[in-house]
Amino acid sequence: MPSSTPVRLPPVRLLLVLSLAAPLAHAAPPSAQKRMERRSVTEDLVQDVLEGRIAVPAAISRLRTQREEAYAVQLLERRMSMILEPRRLRDVTAVVAGLETRPAEPLLLRLVGHEDGAVRMYAAQGLGKLRSRRVDVLLPLLEDKSLGARREAARALGASRDPRVGAPLVEAARQESDMQTRVMMLEAAGATGDKKQGPALKGFLDDSSETTRFAAARGLCLLGAPEGFAFARKLLASEDKHVRRQGLALYEGVPEKQAGEALRPLLEDKDRALAAGAARILSQGGDKKMLPWLVLASWNANGTEKLVYEKELETLQLADDQRKAILRAAGVAGATK
Repeated sequence: MPSSTPVRLPPVRLLLVLSLAAPLAHAAPPSAQKRMERRSVTEDLVQDVLEGRIAVPAAISRLRTQREEAYAVQLLERRMSMILEPRRLRDVTAVVAGLETRPAEPLLLRLVGHEDGAVRMYAAQGLGKLRSRRVDVLLPLLEDKSLGARREAARALGASRDPRVGAPLVEAARQESDMQTRVMMLEAAGATGDKKQGPALKGFLDDSSETTRFAAARGLCLLGAPEGFAFARKLLASEDKHVRRQGLALYEGVPEKQAGEALRPLLEDKDRALAAGAARILSQGGDKKMLPWLVLASWNANGTEKLVYEKELETLQLADDQRKAILRAAGVAGATK
């Protein structure tokens, strides 16, 4: 990775540069001034990251607030080759991954080949968040010695939606000894959209492990396979609310056209957590009526029940102006509760 040596100006010249820079900054248009201010804050935050003065989650949150993610990645990349401490390098890689900006992809692709397993894991995680199409780089990680790298590679390959990686994911799942990693591989195989993997995933429905059977059903549901939906319907028919919620979870990411018949009846279920979850999944699947349904259900609810609806609305990242518009359309605008 490229490195840059800072140019040190003599004290007199440095003072001259600073004295000239301030008036120029004030002379710039307001938008340019704000951009310069954001970049200045970004530079300070990047320095804090490089020196380990700020936790990774806080760094990601504050850097994204500045809306200068690409600039932050550029600054971090320049200094990464100078970081010798493994833990510090892992943190920096995690920050780059968490910024979720496309300009970071080339750097993340290089870091996938790093000697440190945690660095490879975070790099794969970042590529997954970007839905990178570079499956050629990610596929070898399915056999990585690092458990975390294998898991994040599976997740990233599923996020790529590339049918070509469906078969390698199923084969990796057959060889995988770690249960949770196998689960992620099976679900990712379904997420790729490779319908040819339906029979292979169906075979896992007879596995001795309940977790593996559930993961296979999840993959089948993502493929739109009837065997997956049949498995889900059996769970939804249970009298145990926890089992029913497991059945609902199988429909995560399934289009409304395929999930609607099974989930719409749940909107009237006495388990309001189940009803709210069904509405949210249908909304994410393309049903435009479900967001207003959740907003109005929350408006009319009280106490714990209200929190159930708000949890799902938070997942949908409902903006305040959207909520107000929905309430206005329903004739309850301006009311407080």
